[in-house]
Amino acid sequence: MSDVKTGTGSATIQKSESEWHDELTPMQYAVLRQKATERPFSGEYDHSFEPGIYVCAGCGQTLFESDAKFDSGCGWPAFSAPASNEAIAEERDISHGMVRTEVLCARCNGHLGHVFDDGPGPNGLRYCINSAALKHRPGSN
Repeated sequence: MSDVKTGTGSATIQKSESEWHDELTPMQYAVLRQKATERPFSGEYDHSFEPGIYVCAGCGQTLFESDAKFDSGCGWPAFSAPASNEAIAEERDISHGMVRTEVLCARCNGHLGHVFDDGPGPNGLRYCINSAALKHRPGSN
């Protein structure tokens, strides 16, 4: 994984922190805007495997499809790939004494979680994403 990968999704959304604060729940704001992390096994979508898509809770950008979701046992929703390479951006994260790759919404720059190289499938990636950063839209994919 490279240090930085920038998605080229829909037009970038820019709002003031006050606007984000007014539009998001306290947990969504903490995760998406302040890079907080939900407690493991506490998120709404950790054990949900309903067909559909997962969109950014901040801006509605399609991020992941349910076909790519799997139970990694890590305590957060896990996906093997984004819905498209343009949907997300990645940045090097050296916080908390670790070196990781942060996953962001390419449209609103909201913090989603992190990606690790211990996943299944041909790419070997595990996108570990906070439920609070997502909204599930039912359907088939």
